[in-house]
Amino acid sequence: MDDDERGPADGRDATRWLSTDEQHVWRAYLHATTLLEDHLDRQLQRDAKMPHIYFGLLVQLSEAPRRRLRMTELAMSAKITRSRLSHAIARLEKNGWVRREDCPSDKRGQFAVLTDAGLGVLRETAPGHVAAVRQAVFDRLSPEQQKSLGEIMKIVAEGLQPKEAGADLPWLR
Repeated sequence: MDDDERGPADGRDATRWLSTDEQHVWRAYLHATTLLEDHLDRQLQRDAKMPHIYFGLLVQLSEAPRRRLRMTELAMSAKITRSRLSHAIARLEKNGWVRREDCPSDKRGQFAVLTDAGLGVLRETAPGHVAAVRQAVFDRLSPEQQKSLGEIMKIVAEGLQPKEAGADLPWLR
C-alpha cells in the first residue's frame, strides 16, 4: 500500500502500517515459507506419497512413549484442528501406518498409535526429508544465520502461543 492509500495523516487512522522495509521483510518471509512448504511437500509426496503434515504426525508419534499419543495431544502439538487430525489419521490408518486405540480411562478419548509399518516408512523417508530440509535451509545459511533464524522463530512462536484460558486454538475446534 502506498503512503497515499494509508489514510489521513492527521492521526485519525491509528493503524501502524508496515514501513517499506518491513513490507519487504514480510513478503520475503511469505514467499520463502510458501516455497519451503511446497518443496518439502513435493519431496514427501514423491518419496512416500504423503503430505508434509502427515510426515510430521508420524514423527510426533515416533517420539512419543510407546509410539502413541492421545488425539487431543497430537492435534495440539501439530497445531491443527481435531477434524483435520481425524481426517489425516484416517488416511494414515488406511495405509497401515497408524491405528487408533480407545482410551481406557476416558470413553470419549482415543490414542493414535504408530504401527511398525508406519515406523518403517518413517525410517525409509526421513533421510530424503532431512536432505531436502538441509538443502533448502541449512546449507544456505551460515552457523550465525542459523542461530539467528532459530532465535527469531522462537520469539515469533512464543508471541503467538496463547496463554489465556478460552483462547481460540485450532486443536480445540
